[in-house]
Amino acid sequence: MLDHLEPSDAPADTSLRRQLASRCRAITEAPWFAIAVFALILFNAALLGAETYQGLVAEWHRWLRLAEHVCLAAFTVEILLRLAAHADRPGQFWKDPWNVFDLAVVLCAFLPLVRENTTVLRLLRLARVLRTARFLPQLRVVLTAVARSLPGTLSFLLVGTLLLYLYAMVGWVFFSSHDPVHYGSIGRAVLTLFLLMTLDGIGDAVRAGLEVSRWSLLYYGSYVLLASFVLVNVLIGVVLTSLDEARQTEQDEPEHAASAPDSRQLRERITAARRALDALQAELERSDQPYAEPAQRAAIDANGHSHATSDQR
Repeated sequence: MLDHLEPSDAPADTSLRRQLASRCRAITEAPWFAIAVFALILFNAALLGAETYQGLVAEWHRWLRLAEHVCLAAFTVEILLRLAAHADRPGQFWKDPWNVFDLAVVLCAFLPLVRENTTVLRLLRLARVLRTARFLPQLRVVLTAVARSLPGTLSFLLVGTLLLYLYAMVGWVFFSSHDPVHYGSIGRAVLTLFLLMTLDGIGDAVRAGLEVSRWSLLYYGSYVLLASFVLVNVLIGVVLTSLDEARQTEQDEPEHAASAPDSRQLRERITAARRALDALQAELERSDQPYAEPAQRAAIDANGHSHATSDQR
């Protein structure tokens, strides 16, 4: 009895999950849902900014706390709807990094350690503002480009650090006794050259260097050429390349999602194809039987006629 119930329960459970996912997906993919969540994120950001005014917090503390609880409840309902929208295919939920980020932000708000620490809780609420990138494609492309440019940026920082250290040591050797305020130590020299990278105060630095030696023109000229032009242009090139890759990835994702059905749909299509082939084979076998029976009878008659002829002979 149980063997007959278990197979019937599995399709029923699958059907219920598909219905739940379909209804929740209709809500989460609706335009009004995205607008409502986006407005909620902006409202949460406004609440976070309002809490920086001490007088406003003292007067409206109770209402601000209530509004924060309402926002947390709304974000919780949103993430539950998104989870339910993937009830028929849970693995797809974790493939989207924004789903993982949203779930982490909501779950952290319920941790006792986070709720007891005001600073961490405010930083967590500030992280909700980053969720606006989910609803703004251009902002999402920029954030993706920043993430993609990190390896190239790290290489840029390494080269820039070596360049700063090299010129700082040379500046300390030549200018420490004449300009101890800016080159009195390696730390001050690095800070001075880092500020000169933006070309702010480069004229005063060159004039001060000319009082020491005319070779300071070569020192500052080569530094400005390498740090302010070459390195900055390399960094811009890295970011622009990452931006193009992120934009191309953003354009390819919908096409890939539309052209690549999930495994469940493939299995359903294969099963339907097999059933169609079995039905076609059965139909062919039934259609061949009327032609096979007369042929068999003719063969039997021919054999009987041949035996009769041989007996007469």
